[in-house]
Amino acid sequence: MEKLTYIDLFAGAGGLSEGFIREGFIPVAHAEMNADACLTLKTRIAYHYLKDTNKLDVYHDYQLGKISRETLYNYIPERLMNSVLNYEITEDNIYEVFSKIDELMKISGTDKIKVIIGGPPCQAYSLVGRARVGDSIKNDKRNYLFMLYGRFLEKYNPDIFVFENVPGLLSAGKGEYFEVLKSYFAELGYDLDNRALNSADFGVLQSRKRIIIIGWKKELGYSYPEFEKTSANYTINDLFEDLPKIKAGDILQTTEYIKDSNQYLLDSNLRNGFKYVTQHEARPHIPRDLRIYKRAIEMWNNEKKRLKYGDIPEEDRTHKNVSAFIDRFKVVDGNGLSHTVVAHISKDGHYYIHPDINQLRSISIREAARIQSFPDDYYFEKCRTSAFKQIGNAVPPLMAQKIANKIKSFVV
Repeated sequence: MEKLTYIDLFAGAGGLSEGFIREGFIPVAHAEMNADACLTLKTRIAYHYLKDTNKLDVYHDYQLGKISRETLYNYIPERLMNSVLNYEITEDNIYEVFSKIDELMKISGTDKIKVIIGGPPCQAYSLVGRARVGDSIKNDKRNYLFMLYGRFLEKYNPDIFVFENVPGLLSAGKGEYFEVLKSYFAELGYDLDNRALNSADFGVLQSRKRIIIIGWKKELGYSYPEFEKTSANYTINDLFEDLPKIKAGDILQTTEYIKDSNQYLLDSNLRNGFKYVTQHEARPHIPRDLRIYKRAIEMWNNEKKRLKYGDIPEEDRTHKNVSAFIDRFKVVDGNGLSHTVVAHISKDGHYYIHPDINQLRSISIREAARIQSFPDDYYFEKCRTSAFKQIGNAVPPLMAQKIANKIKSFVV
């Protein structure tokens, strides 16, 4: 059987890649512009290598702070560490990236890239982003990052590709960009189809809609796979119930669980044997924000009403406009699914307030990671702000795994 090789472009923290690795795919290269996300990718590569070689105790020592990142990486073959390419993919450096990937293919004995996955940065297609910048979006070079993605299809000629982005991709430029994308990929020899998929239908406890484009070489005659909807029948309170209760500003870099695992945590691979949880870290909040959070939690838990900016006492408002961005503060629904976690969580926690009024804070790094279905042994480098950004930009691994499973049925 041919090796199930793939390249991950615009890889971020590796959520999409994690799903493919779980299904037996082998990453040849991850390309990512953010240096901290590249460290996260390397740390996860270390996890998988040490797991496969029965040396997970080394990885756990790193999680527990017993060894440094440098020491951890010294256990890992250099070729695997070098497979993470810290590049912003541009026209100026794309041939350099090609050269690096060619070298990695040669070293690993890879003759064929079976799959290319990835999603170019989506801010240019985001409805919120377009509302904020107006007409200047027309000149945003990120609108055409799919052209660079296409260059990798042209170079490596995979059987199939997976392209993830926000729903706004379809409507950006009145649909112009998506039409150009389809025409360009057709010129490269690919048929494609797309669906708006919600992570909640894949067992993730989050309503998160994304466009998943799947394309294949025309001569292969594939069609878009059908995904069976999976309802988890659990809630955010179930997701958080075994985590220690903390206050704003508390940092539990390594701590024990307070309860045994429930079935959801086991079935979704969030808890998989390690008896500690890491990065349960909550950002600090000023007294004004805590007063607002308390009001928001009371309204949501008692009345199922969302706090509007006009509901905030005048002395706690920071601006006079009560008609724009009125839902700046939002409580995560403890008795249901979370709303979409996005990268803005790295700026402040106002849109991700913990539902427990006794904790009175925004969600922690680990709680955000769980909402995105990252397992508890997934470690995000390098600081709190960066970790939140990486988590908010990621594809939920649980969703990615089920996509990878369908792709595997095509290429095996």
